[in-house]
Amino acid sequence: MLSGFRRWLLCALLLLWAPPQFAAPPRFVQVTPGHPLTLPQDSGAHPDFRTEWWYVTGWLSTPDGKPIGFQITFFRSATEHDRANPSAFAPTQLIIAHAALSDPGVGKLLHAQKSARAGFGLAYAKEGNTDVALDDWRLLRGADGRYQASIATGEFTLQLSLTPGQPPLLQGDQGYSRKGPQAAQASYYYSEPQLQVSGKLTRAGSEQDVSGSAWLDHEWSTSVLDADATGWDWLGANLDDGSALMAFQIRNRSGGKIWAHAALRDAGGKVTQFPSEQVSFQPERQWRSPRTDASYPVQQALHTGAIVWSLAPLQDDQELDSRLSTGSVYWEGAVTVNRDGRRAGRGYLELTGYLKALKF
Repeated sequence: MLSGFRRWLLCALLLLWAPPQFAAPPRFVQVTPGHPLTLPQDSGAHPDFRTEWWYVTGWLSTPDGKPIGFQITFFRSATEHDRANPSAFAPTQLIIAHAALSDPGVGKLLHAQKSARAGFGLAYAKEGNTDVALDDWRLLRGADGRYQASIATGEFTLQLSLTPGQPPLLQGDQGYSRKGPQAAQASYYYSEPQLQVSGKLTRAGSEQDVSGSAWLDHEWSTSVLDADATGWDWLGANLDDGSALMAFQIRNRSGGKIWAHAALRDAGGKVTQFPSEQVSFQPERQWRSPRTDASYPVQQALHTGAIVWSLAPLQDDQELDSRLSTGSVYWEGAVTVNRDGRRAGRGYLELTGYLKALKF
């Protein structure tokens, strides 16, 4: 099996190879408002868009009650390679995957990454229903809506079943999610909050039963963000009363807000949308990485309208270095969510662009 570096090098070399008779770059489909999402068909891949991801984050509990955060992500990235190239080796689509475990007993993030061109049944993202895989890593949605996730790394193995307890949450305007001041700066985006999780976690040869809750995001797009954008802060949180909270902001080069949005769905299904001017992330405490020297606002106050949420990390060191796959370094961590001084729920906070500006 190829090492992470060798796999990355192979992908890079394949992207550079393009025979002259197959030189026409593909035209990617653009995100437009008023395009209704159709589920479950849209839970599958959309290869005519440039980028796509299936993002699962959540909290697990071991038999002794110890909390552990986890992340499983599959990315699909369409390349500029000519789609007319009949070669099975043509790298028209790349599949990238990340997996991470956050355990305060370890003190830092355990994580792994993979990448490969799609093909040969070894790496794929299928259309029509969620079924993405990379070698022995897989995320599959069954006919009953339940997801099965299988991840095996050198440090841990996850075999999880994720059962929906609520309908999907269409983000933005019925799934059309603005990411900037221009209408084209958008994605199609839905979430599945309050997934009930059960399964097995194996570390150091020891297998444990685990249970908990998770959040799944599925998003696809073609357009890049604003030219001044450097990264984003994002939160997806399962609240203890059955509500679901999503919030994000896109930051500019000076750290200011370019765009933001939040959605709060209560346990009864009522959704409150918060426009950009009503959403802000205010840092309360920084953590500096001993490996990259990046400084992350790991504790924040999130404002959604008149509501203030306090976000505190399960542990400070939840930095994920993915320079051998997506090329970025970011902080992706389990956080508790408090409101009015009391715990309101648990979620995941993603902080990108703090080491250097992301390239879109």
